[in-house]
Amino acid sequence: MSGKQDQGRAEDFKRATASTLRAMARTADVQVAYQPGPSGLVGKRARLPAPSRALADPEMLKLRAAADAIALRLRHHDDGLHNARAPQSREAKEAFDALEQARVEVVGSEFMAGVAANLRTRLGDDYIQQGLDQITARDQLPLTAALALMARAKMDPGSIPDSAKPALALWRDALDANANSALNELAAARDNQTDFITAARKLLAAMELAEGEVEPGDDDESEQENEGGEQTPQQDNSQDSQGESQQEEAPMLASAPEMAEAEGADEPGEDEEDAQDMGADDGEAPAGPQQRRPPAPSDDHTSYRAFTRAHDEEIEAEDLCDPDELGRLRTQLDQQLQHLQAVVSKLANRLQRRLLAQQTRAWEFDLEEGMLDPARLSRVIADPLLALTYKRERDTDFRDTVVTLLIDNSGSMRGRPITVAAMCGDILARTLERCAVKVEVLGFTTRAWKGGQSRESWVAAGKPAHPGRLNDLRHIIYKAADTPWRRARKNLGLMLREGLLKENIDGEALLWAYKRLLNRPEHRRILMVISDGAPVDDSTLSVNAGNYLERHLRDVIKEIESRDAVELIAIGIGHDVTRYYRRAVTIVDAEELGGTMMRKLTELFDEDAADAWARFASRQSTMVA
Repeated sequence: MSGKQDQGRAEDFKRATASTLRAMARTADVQVAYQPGPSGLVGKRARLPAPSRALADPEMLKLRAAADAIALRLRHHDDGLHNARAPQSREAKEAFDALEQARVEVVGSEFMAGVAANLRTRLGDDYIQQGLDQITARDQLPLTAALALMARAKMDPGSIPDSAKPALALWRDALDANANSALNELAAARDNQTDFITAARKLLAAMELAEGEVEPGDDDESEQENEGGEQTPQQDNSQDSQGESQQEEAPMLASAPEMAEAEGADEPGEDEEDAQDMGADDGEAPAGPQQRRPPAPSDDHTSYRAFTRAHDEEIEAEDLCDPDELGRLRTQLDQQLQHLQAVVSKLANRLQRRLLAQQTRAWEFDLEEGMLDPARLSRVIADPLLALTYKRERDTDFRDTVVTLLIDNSGSMRGRPITVAAMCGDILARTLERCAVKVEVLGFTTRAWKGGQSRESWVAAGKPAHPGRLNDLRHIIYKAADTPWRRARKNLGLMLREGLLKENIDGEALLWAYKRLLNRPEHRRILMVISDGAPVDDSTLSVNAGNYLERHLRDVIKEIESRDAVELIAIGIGHDVTRYYRRAVTIVDAEELGGTMMRKLTELFDEDAADAWARFASRQSTMVA
C-alpha cells in the first residue's frame, strides 16, 4: 500500500473514532485532538494518541480503547460532584480518581461487548508492558492500581484480563473487614455516583489514605460546641497568620540548615537590662526599680525547621536500584520518547551552534601592532610605510559555565511529565557537554509517604507542637557536574521507577541545589527548576500552618534572587510558577518542556553574549581614547 493510501486510511480512522466518541458520550461538542503521548480529557477537550500511517491492528485497538474510556467518562461522570467530595491528599485523590474511572468503564460497557473487550485488552496490555503480570509481592503493585483493580473485579469479574489476575490474587486477601465491606458497597452502588463516592471515601478511610467523611449530624454538634466561647480552628488560623506576617524571619542562606533546628533561648537578665535602658531614656519615668515587662509572645513555631534530619538522605541514582533494573528503565525511557527526541534534539542542536559560535576564535585585522598578517604582505611591498598590516586574536568573553537541572520527583509528576523531564535532562546534558558546559541533574522527593521515620520519631517524642518539617528527605544525584554523560546515561531512567515519586518539599531541595552550585569553580552558574505544583507534604502540613512549606520556598527564592551568585529560572508544568520566581515560564503540556528548556537557555546565553560584546566595545573605546 502506498504512503498516500496509508495516510488516507489513518485519517479515515481518526474521523470515525472521533465521531464514535461523540456518539457514545452523547455530546456533540467534544473536541478531539490527536497528539503524541497518552490520552487525556480536560473539560470537553479529548486528547488521543496520534496514530502512525501504517496503523497496525494492535495500535488501532489501543486507540479505540482510549476513545471508549473517554467517551464513557463523559457520559457517566459528573465532574462537579466528584471534585466536591474528592480527598485533599495527593495519593488519596489519585486512588479516588482511579476508582471512579473503573466505575464508568464497568457501567458504560455493560451492554456493549465490543467496548468491554477493548477496555479489557487495554488493561491487560498495560499490565504486561509495566511488568505487573509477573509480580510476586503486593508492594510491587501501587496501592492506587490495586484498589482500582479490586473494585473493578467486584463490580464486574469478567473485566479482569488474565495478565492482571496474579496481582489480584495477591491483594484479594490483604484487606481487613472494613475495607472489604466498603468494596462490597462500591459494587452495589456502581450505578449511582453519589452513593459510589460515599463508599469510595469509606474505602480510602479504611486503607488510611484519607479521613472519613463527616456525617451531616456531626456538623450541628460541632457548631453547638463552638458556641461555648472556645476559639474555633478558623480563629486560631487567622491569629497564626497575623503572627506570621508580623514576624521577620532570618535569612535562609546566612547559616547552615542545621542551625534552623536549634531554638534560641534568651539570656537571663536581658529583659531587666532592656527595662533599665528604657527607663533611663524616658525623662518622665519615676526613679527607683522599674516593673518587669512581660516577654513578647514567641513566634518560633513559624520559622522553618526540621524536626529531625537523622533520616534524610542524599544519594546517587545508581545506589537506589541494581544495574540491570537501571538498564531496563533506560530502555523503557528510550522507547517511550522516540517521537519526541527528534524535535528536542533539533532545538538542542540550535543551542549548540549558538554556544559554539560564541566560543569561536576571532581575529582583529588592520592593526598597527601584533602578528604580521600574511594576507596583507602585498600592502607592505606596495607601500612599505603602511602600518596597518598586523592582526591580533580577540579574547573571547564566554565564561565557563555550569547548569544544574533540579527536577521535581513528586507523585504528581508520574507518567508523561517525569518521562519528558528525564529525556530533556538527557538531551540537555549531551548538548551542553559538547560545548564544554558542565551539567548537573538532580531530583528531589521524600523517602516515604505519611512522614516516614521522622513522623515515627515525633510520635515517640510525645507529639510536641509545631514540629516543623516532618518527613524524610530524599535528594537524588542523577548526574554530577563532573561526571561524563556516558557514565550517567542510565541513571536518568531511574525517574521511571515505580514507587520513587512521593512528596515534594521544594524549599530545602532548592537550597540544596544552590549550595552545590556555590561550591563549583565556574564563573557562571545557572539553576533551572522543573516543577508541576506547590510544595506538598501531608505529614508536615497536618501539624503546621497550611502555608508552612510554601512560605519557606518563597523565602529561599527571595534569598537566591537577591544575590548574583546563581541565575535562577523555573519552568512550571500546568502550574503557575511566576508567582514564586522572578524569571519563570509556565507550560500547559509536558510535551512543551523540551522546547521551552532550550529556548530559555538560549535566551540566557544570548544575554551573556550581548554583555560580552558590550564589554569588548567598552574596552575598544577605552583603548582608542
